[in-house]
Amino acid sequence: MAFVVRKPGSTINEAQVMDFIAKQVAPYKKLRRVAFIGSIPKTTSGKALRRVLVDFAFSTRPPKL
Repeated sequence: MAFVVRKPGSTINEAQVMDFIAKQVAPYKKLRRVAFIGSIPKTTSGKALRRVLVDFAFSTRPPKL
């Protein structure tokens, strides 16, 4: 899964991101999901808060039936 922060005025969509990445990586590394967010949560030292992103990913995933 990729978290993407759009630049102001950008109209990029999920399919465009997935196609771009698919050309750059091996087939088993292709993206399955893309989420557009306002900003990447960071610690005071500037590192990405991965736990917050993981929690966000699991909270937006539809339940398995």
